[in-house]
Amino acid sequence: MTDLRTRPAPVLPAPRTSSSLSPSQRLLGRDWRLAAVFVGPTLVLVAGLILIPIADSVITSTTERHGAETVFVGLANYTALIGDALFHKGVLNSFVFTAYAEIFKVILGLIAALMLHQMRRGRAVVAGVILLPWVVPTVVTAFTWRSLFDPIFGSVNVLLTDSGIGPLLAAIGLVDRWPAEWLSDPALALPSVILVNVWKGIPFFTVTFLAGLKAIDSGLYEAAVVDGASPWQRFVHITLPGLRHIMIVTVLLSSIWTFNNFDLIWLMTQGGPGDATAPYVMVAYSKAIQQLQLGAGAAVTLVMLPIIAVLVVVLVRMMRRNDLPGAQDFGRRRLTPAQRRALPWVIVVLSALVLIWASPHIVWKAALVLGVFVVLAAVVGRLVSVLAARGNRLAARLVGGTGSGIALVGLLGFVLAPLYWMTVTAFKSDDQIVARTDDLWPTPWTTEQFTNLFTGSFGTWYLNTILVSVASTAIALVCAALAGYALARLRFRGSESFTVTILLTYVMPGALLFIPLYQMMSGIGLNDSLWSLVLAYPTFTLPFATWLLVGYFKSIPADLEEAALVDGCTRFGAFLRIVLPLAKPGLLAVALFTLTNAWNEFLFAFVFITKDDYKTLPVGMQSMIFGDVVPQGQLAAASLLISIPVVTMYAFGQRFLTEGLTAGAVKG
Repeated sequence: MTDLRTRPAPVLPAPRTSSSLSPSQRLLGRDWRLAAVFVGPTLVLVAGLILIPIADSVITSTTERHGAETVFVGLANYTALIGDALFHKGVLNSFVFTAYAEIFKVILGLIAALMLHQMRRGRAVVAGVILLPWVVPTVVTAFTWRSLFDPIFGSVNVLLTDSGIGPLLAAIGLVDRWPAEWLSDPALALPSVILVNVWKGIPFFTVTFLAGLKAIDSGLYEAAVVDGASPWQRFVHITLPGLRHIMIVTVLLSSIWTFNNFDLIWLMTQGGPGDATAPYVMVAYSKAIQQLQLGAGAAVTLVMLPIIAVLVVVLVRMMRRNDLPGAQDFGRRRLTPAQRRALPWVIVVLSALVLIWASPHIVWKAALVLGVFVVLAAVVGRLVSVLAARGNRLAARLVGGTGSGIALVGLLGFVLAPLYWMTVTAFKSDDQIVARTDDLWPTPWTTEQFTNLFTGSFGTWYLNTILVSVASTAIALVCAALAGYALARLRFRGSESFTVTILLTYVMPGALLFIPLYQMMSGIGLNDSLWSLVLAYPTFTLPFATWLLVGYFKSIPADLEEAALVDGCTRFGAFLRIVLPLAKPGLLAVALFTLTNAWNEFLFAFVFITKDDYKTLPVGMQSMIFGDVVPQGQLAAASLLISIPVVTMYAFGQRFLTEGLTAGAVKG
């Protein structure tokens, strides 16, 4: 038997010289034919479902519907927005909603990440628990918090009253009166929705910042300690610079999502009371779908495109920074050191001034609440630093551990309390919910809510959601695997441009697409059909899946494929037999993300589907509310049933998810 150590290495095929290439290969790239087959399906879907609809939306925005006819009106829809008070209010609401949500998510997420980073035991378990709000569907988040905020049946007012916190909030002016009407008071409705968005977004920031903290070289901290740097100095000069890139990317990505939020606000308040919480996306929906003025609705979304485009372009440059030579220094060589130090403070001051102008009734309340968290964290950190400087390390560890423990308990309570409320409400009887007896515990436990739930259309909605999610995930996964491999391995002209296009469409908000896609589905007769959702869902799943798999395929050594080619395997055979098995973690991560995104999607399903037999779970649950009649128990039971599959998938796929995202993020 031949000794493997003396076996000669396989002779790799020599790369083709330019003289051996055909004219078409010199023009289009060595692998253009194979690349066309691999990239073709993704190109068709991206062009047909994203690029062409956006271009069609531009044309639609120059038209107006007069009865049964559609006439060209030029820029009239855009000029009408200048004096449209509802549009102005919607833009202002979107800005205020995004700004406050991002500020709280960054600061609280950073504090949570620092606490978890210091934990030596149980970090993975606590991180998994904190991730739950991000995992559960938005419809569950909305209905659970809506139930908690209910002035009659909710527990927020009861708990705050019994603890004495509620009257204190009224005494210091954070609420105008007590008990508070959280979602029906114009002064409280928007802050309440912001609070819910923060609750759902903190896990994403915490986990992302925690990954960034792990990547910072521990030797830097050790050297700083030797030099006598205080904890605050280490935080300012090592931690924050080490997290700068990941913080910018996370904030930009979250800002795009938050600025274009529709489902959470619609499900909680439908833009009310009045227009106190209506974002600009809801204004576009009202004009296009409710008033059937597609041109006016398209103008609302497109007029915001420059703002979104700036965020998207900066985000794309940051996300591709490692792939572009010299991109790390982008913009830095144009600024002096003093200007670089001053720039963050200038941005903070300008943002604060805009917020003071846009929301004078909220800004001081937000500053007070945020100040409490920051001051408490600073006091504990300063006390630990003083005790350590005096040589009393035992007391320093005791104070630091106690402070972190209290903060961690508070964080877990904030995260788990709504989920606990949803669970126990699902097992209460209608009589107990109405009578408000034993709010925090079912007496007795009953399954009547689940029984009542399945007497209606809930089973049909569940089946529809499964079919649409699985079908759209299969399409996205197959197309993304082919395109991702081509962009990572094959040489053809336009690969870099296509990669950037994929990344741009990945961060492009659905708010720009729902109107032209609605027109498209109506034109081909697919409205009120599950096929409309199967075709539409790849618009937000396929770009992300492709971008992630490009990074993962790049992390697989190319030598393995070259060896297979030497042994006589075709390129497609090497892709099937070598690359795909090795890319299993990345494929599972993509499948998990695309499946859960399709499972949770609301806006497209809400716009495209009106017949009860074709509704998915998020839209079906919303239709269970009739006016002021809210079936609290059935909604809680439905929320529990819709959450279980998602939480289970994340629990079992966490290892593959982490491995797949890590490789994709590093290389992509």
